[in-house]
Amino acid sequence: MKENNILKVKNVFSGYGTSNVIKDISFNINESSILAISGRNGVGKSTLLKTIIGIVECKSGEIYFLEKNITKSRPTERSILGIGYVPQGRDIFNSLSVKENISLPAIARKIKNLNNELDKIYAIFPILGEKQNDLGGSLSGGQQQQLAIARSLIFNPKVLLLDEPSEGIQPSIVSQIADKLNDISSNLKTAIIVIEQNISFISKLNCDCLVIDKGVIFTKILSKDFSNVDTARKILNLKL
Repeated sequence: MKENNILKVKNVFSGYGTSNVIKDISFNINESSILAISGRNGVGKSTLLKTIIGIVECKSGEIYFLEKNITKSRPTERSILGIGYVPQGRDIFNSLSVKENISLPAIARKIKNLNNELDKIYAIFPILGEKQNDLGGSLSGGQQQQLAIARSLIFNPKVLLLDEPSEGIQPSIVSQIADKLNDISSNLKTAIIVIEQNISFISKLNCDCLVIDKGVIFTKILSKDFSNVDTARKILNLKL
């Protein structure tokens, strides 16, 4: 493996029961890079992400994180090693404050210098610092998405997995979130994998894109090719 290769997925099959949803998928991602994974609904994108974090069992193949084979590791073990996960729908605590939402998992993990870590988060997401005493449920959809990302970043993950981060968010905020992810990848040297169907959002990321169809990698679109969104849309067969 290359020295900066953070995550390697090798010939992975996974799914539910006896059915394989993901079939022989392989890819690598390096530090400070972003990889988008796209495709139509129901082709296995979210299943792939859940397999990487360990929620769905890898039936065959191998997953390596920092050269360690984590194929059989539990989700909590993968999280402790340095894999962050932001699920679809965000799953924030509506009745807790912004600060409590970010702090609670960090306290459970007994992270030292929590206030310093919170300051780092607020530097990335100033709006969360301004609203740190507001309830999570009072935030807009875009602010809640930033909160969900911040909650994962409190652990300083080496890899951040995001499932449909633009879902239900107005276009102007979607662009801001794309900018934040680019900054996180560049400044924190975090590798980011994004499941996404919004081509406009993907085009704003500094990323290549794997297109999945029927559980396999159909094609790969390089970041430079997203300069022509119409071409990318035809390949992805998705709506803008």
